[in-house]
Amino acid sequence: MQPVIKFDNVTKRFGKQTAVDGVSFEVPRGVVFALLGENGAGKTTSIRTLLGLETPSSGSTTVLGLDSRRQGIDIRRRVGYVPEQPALYEWMTVSEIGWFTAGFYPEGFLPRYYELVEEFDLPLKKKIRTLSKGMKAKVTLALAMAHTPELLILDEPTSGLDTLVRRSFLESMVDVAADGRTVLLSSHQIPEVERVADIVAIMNEGKLLVCEPLEQLKSRLEQWTISLDAGATQLPETDLTILVQEQTGRQVKITVTQPEPESLWRLRDHPAIAEIDVHVPSLEEIFITYIKGTDKPETSPAPASEEIRQVDP
Repeated sequence: MQPVIKFDNVTKRFGKQTAVDGVSFEVPRGVVFALLGENGAGKTTSIRTLLGLETPSSGSTTVLGLDSRRQGIDIRRRVGYVPEQPALYEWMTVSEIGWFTAGFYPEGFLPRYYELVEEFDLPLKKKIRTLSKGMKAKVTLALAMAHTPELLILDEPTSGLDTLVRRSFLESMVDVAADGRTVLLSSHQIPEVERVADIVAIMNEGKLLVCEPLEQLKSRLEQWTISLDAGATQLPETDLTILVQEQTGRQVKITVTQPEPESLWRLRDHPAIAEIDVHVPSLEEIFITYIKGTDKPETSPAPASEEIRQVDP
């Protein structure tokens, strides 16, 4: 099956600054794909490149089989896009902006828009400038979803929203993916993204650090909290692949990749070790590991044909 999104060795420079650096990944159909990174990581530039709003310095991107460089207008007609700072005609009412936007889309847009407005409990006759930030975000989402796009791209859509609105907003994306459509979600709300994401990509300083199904990523990482015995000052030598190691006094925290059970037992039996607590890290802990770590695993694109299990919110 053809991927909905494909990045092929994309680099984007602005003068001497490299915003995206040799990034490659694929997004299959019917998933929530989370693009995570700190401010300046290259997320928004990547999204704008997908939509044909930025031209890559090298490499190529395709969306729904269309080339972003040559067919940006066609792509933007077929996807729903919610930017981090949406531009709305604030002198219009909620009803008027739906009527205005319907002129750019096929028949059926307006009835579906009104359905979403009712679902989001938005006041049709109120001017957009009088709405709260949360309500404006819902208007933007309704406009982006009313033509039932095959792909919905959300760039920090919940920034500044209260917790309940954010959670409802994100969980509605699971329903979109359940219909066989695809969501690309760029967000810094990592604990809430973890509830809905099927595949996670982490970027830092323009580079892609990892791109894997979330459950697969969690299955191969463990976080160990190690208490050293009295007299011991450091972790003994081990054959573990350690991504991040931090020590406070006699307590050492390490994040390891694909640990063998025998490695745990050998370390646990070492005379310098008093106790080891093992747990599967959260997505936030995984994110911090990849941002801090210097010895990162090799990045591999998620294949378009891979079956992804839906994650229950």
